[in-house]
Amino acid sequence: MRAAVVLFTRDLRVHDHPALAAAAREAELVLPLFVLDDAVLAGAGANRRAFLADSLAALDEALRARGAALHVRRGDPAREAVAAAREAGAGAILLSDDVSGHAQRRLRRLRAAAGPERIEVRPMPGVAVVPAGELRPAAGPAYEVFTPYHRRWAEQPRRPLELPLERLRAPGAAPAAPAAALDALRAGGRPSPGRPPGGEPAGRARLAAWAAEGVAGYRSARDDLAADATSRLSAYLHLGCLSPLEALERAGDGPGPAAFARQLCWRDFHAQLLAARPWIAGEDMHPAAGGWRDDDALLDAWTRGATGYPLVDAGMRQLREEGFMHNRARLVVASFLTKDLGIDWRRGAAHFMDLLADGDVASNAGNWQWVAGTGADTRPGRMLNPTLQARRYDPDGAYVRRHVPELAGVEGPAVHEPWDLGLLRPGGYPEPVVDHRAAAAAHRARRRR
Repeated sequence: MRAAVVLFTRDLRVHDHPALAAAAREAELVLPLFVLDDAVLAGAGANRRAFLADSLAALDEALRARGAALHVRRGDPAREAVAAAREAGAGAILLSDDVSGHAQRRLRRLRAAAGPERIEVRPMPGVAVVPAGELRPAAGPAYEVFTPYHRRWAEQPRRPLELPLERLRAPGAAPAAPAAALDALRAGGRPSPGRPPGGEPAGRARLAAWAAEGVAGYRSARDDLAADATSRLSAYLHLGCLSPLEALERAGDGPGPAAFARQLCWRDFHAQLLAARPWIAGEDMHPAAGGWRDDDALLDAWTRGATGYPLVDAGMRQLREEGFMHNRARLVVASFLTKDLGIDWRRGAAHFMDLLADGDVASNAGNWQWVAGTGADTRPGRMLNPTLQARRYDPDGAYVRRHVPELAGVEGPAVHEPWDLGLLRPGGYPEPVVDHRAAAAAHRARRRR
């Protein structure tokens, strides 16, 4: 084959990139392409846009070091990819297969546009450890229970990692660096001051540090809120700055790596659910018991981190400050919104997607539905007590004090129950917006209807 186009989407790396590696093996010339898709960018908050801009700049630099460069266009990805292929005389467009409804429609449009041109369209693995369609239950299009999926996932043979690319030959002159397009991407709002830097080099540095120093203790420390002992690789995995398969292999063996592998499996589990049922990004897998409450004032208190429950407020403020939230805190704040306040999970999911640098459609919708009791949870009625969760996972209160300055002077676990200390006053830390015991009773009543 004389030339091939590699259409980058959520795979912004040069290491272990099956589509890029196949193009380099099979074609004399490779044209790397990224299309800024307004349908995607319209729903992307400032943190994701800035992370994307960083990642595209890093990808362009890596490609230039190997003899090619990233072509950046704007418009419909299918139309632009076929136009680029036609201009380069390419016989194929290769891309990483993806799972969302938008990604599935994009692939169908790409095949339709490429057909009359007689250009091959080839989806490749690379977004997940185990591609979404490889594991299917005996009945139904996807697993809805995690444990049997995890059992098969752990036994599934893995593809070999692709060796790092050394050189690429590109058709025509290299385009100018996409600085102007990336500056426009970054201009879409003000990102969180503590957001992570995007790009493959930053992701690989984080993975190296995690594999060397963090993963061994992950099993025992992953829920310790103050220790911040999670990998913080989620944003790099979301945009494919890291290969999830390489992350799994670099983690090694042992109890800590096994616990980390389980989290990568959860990521694949939600992806295979979304691939089979794209509508679950915005619709209940299972109807909500008792319906939802419509209360903008309570939603606003939750988004601002002003609920009067310190752990909930700490998590929400970390999200605003960093574009990230600890996984245990995510569970607590989601349970609080949907179970204590009775507010629709979709409103919480939208707020997360607006602020998270790692805003992944499959994981975000899947986890929110799991907590809300409308998704793939075998115990849909579970409800987390925010104060008990705080005592267990932030026993000294260090996480709360880090993110809630009004309570920074309260020592020890007393910080989790400021209403017992006479600290609640106008202009200070707020009164609880709801009584958890009463909310738990109301939640049980809704489920009985």
